[in-house]
Amino acid sequence: MRLTKYYLPTLRQAPAECDTISSKLMFRAGMIRKLVSGIYEWLPLGLKVLKKVEQIIREEMDAIGGLEVWLPHLLPKDPWEETGRWKVYGKELFRLKDRKGGDFCLAPTAEEIITGLIRNEIRSYRQLPIMFYQFGTKFRDEIRPRFGVIRSREFYMKDAYSFHRDEKCAEEYYKVIFDAYHKIFNRCGLKFLAVDATTGAIGGKFSHEFMVVSRQGNNESLAGEETIVYCEQCNYAANIEKAECLNSKLHITDSKLKDLEEVFTPDVRTVDEVSKFLNEDKLKFIKTLVYVVENESSVVDTSIKSNKTVEGIIVVLVRGDLEINETKLKEKLGINEIRLAENDFIEKTFGVEVGFLGPVNLVPDLKLQIKNFKIVADKSVESIINGISGANKKNFHLKNVNIGRNYKPSMVEDLRNITQEDQCPRCGEYGLKFSKGIEVGHTFKLGTKYSQSMKATFLDENGKEINFVMGCYGIGVSRIIAASIEQSNDNDGIIWYPTIAPFMVYLIPIDYKDKEIKDVTDKIYSLLISKGVEVLLDDRDERAGIKFKDADLVGIPLRITISKKLLVENKVEICVRKTKEVRFVNINNIYEEVFNTIELLKKI
Repeated sequence: MRLTKYYLPTLRQAPAECDTISSKLMFRAGMIRKLVSGIYEWLPLGLKVLKKVEQIIREEMDAIGGLEVWLPHLLPKDPWEETGRWKVYGKELFRLKDRKGGDFCLAPTAEEIITGLIRNEIRSYRQLPIMFYQFGTKFRDEIRPRFGVIRSREFYMKDAYSFHRDEKCAEEYYKVIFDAYHKIFNRCGLKFLAVDATTGAIGGKFSHEFMVVSRQGNNESLAGEETIVYCEQCNYAANIEKAECLNSKLHITDSKLKDLEEVFTPDVRTVDEVSKFLNEDKLKFIKTLVYVVENESSVVDTSIKSNKTVEGIIVVLVRGDLEINETKLKEKLGINEIRLAENDFIEKTFGVEVGFLGPVNLVPDLKLQIKNFKIVADKSVESIINGISGANKKNFHLKNVNIGRNYKPSMVEDLRNITQEDQCPRCGEYGLKFSKGIEVGHTFKLGTKYSQSMKATFLDENGKEINFVMGCYGIGVSRIIAASIEQSNDNDGIIWYPTIAPFMVYLIPIDYKDKEIKDVTDKIYSLLISKGVEVLLDDRDERAGIKFKDADLVGIPLRITISKKLLVENKVEICVRKTKEVRFVNINNIYEEVFNTIELLKKI
């Protein structure tokens, strides 16, 4: 491709709203432009990379027997109501009506639609197992789109769905998919971890996220939206939302339980403040949080001015130095949505300011007619002997608070985030590592969640109707591109891995108007094209420095420079974008040098 015939609008500076390295470089390299928040236009260079990634995925899906389909993006309400997800998906679901008043949504995923297709098409066990996959645009109304195409409202993904006669077959195929995903991400040149993950709104029995991680293995230089915890001793890895916390050790070693004692704590509310005021360790504190259970049909307004009915109130207790994991909390309670209550709501409900709330004799105002109220606790509070909490009275706290004697939670479970001080959930060793990560793939073992609710069955060898056992497997195609850039860049621009690079060679004639330079450039261009090498020829009438800067910015793996000085020796210059290695190569050996260098780069 000749650059004068291509559209590559590179920028010196990225738009001010770009909040990640990848979004800045994608704008500057002329890959994308923003239409509105969370919605992007893909320009020729960006689309070229997108299609490279798509083809790698397609080849690996086909290799394990996948069958490509194309499912609608505009979905009717009825299948979603069959599974109950029309309400569960909440405000992230783009909803609309047609001219007849029918309810539809823009597809965020396709479990209902593919299950409906299968129940009408597959009738016999002889047709199983079967896996369909598709590439398509998905839509989610993110409350705060960010990180460029990493968290956007419209994105491009591959989603696949497998159907099986029993759990054993489904689990065996899950392993096949798991291995295929490793091949895909390796072929894309990504450094990644497969981590235990929650199932979220998709549901199912278990799942894994494939997370691209920082080059340094720390929280720097990667615009990760997720936190990953992993153990170098046993290779355990999990999303922080999923990571299990082992029972806390008894940090407090008082010899006996003491009597409750009310202490005056004027205008000190937070754990840090009260800890300093009383000169007590934060490990002795019982932190009290209030959550509101949201109505499924609408978002509950937790402010004092709300006229909506509160479905329930959950008071959650956790040790003072720890944080509650809301995903674990929802799973343990079997609740779809919760929200941390606002201060004025807490005061209205319990008659006390935030910061002085505690579990002893805590009850909501009976006049509010709260439907459901319960106190639950993280296991960490079991380690607190003679602890400290709010006294449910302004400017007062209680000392010597003990579980079982002074308060009795209805449930004690693992409800908190894991920390660096915790043991590995798998091997029990200390020294857990934390890293930011970008989710590029997610696999789910769904079981019969959708086939049961949608009455999707097949006939077994005895003529009995059996529900399909399902698996679901997604890959964020557009996310892979951003993740690759986040993981592989320098101060000059993008550094593409060869398999997903838009072009393999950036060809720069120092002066394309010079006949000798032009003839050699055209000869090299034609040769490489004939050998199947994708070349971008910078035939613009621009200074060499501008061409070099653009070559580095767009990140094409090899740069070949043709200059008058080198032609005297029948040579050209080859520069490797990743290593910045420069070699002077005889023109007659140019293809062999290009081919060998590309193969070497695939192994780095």
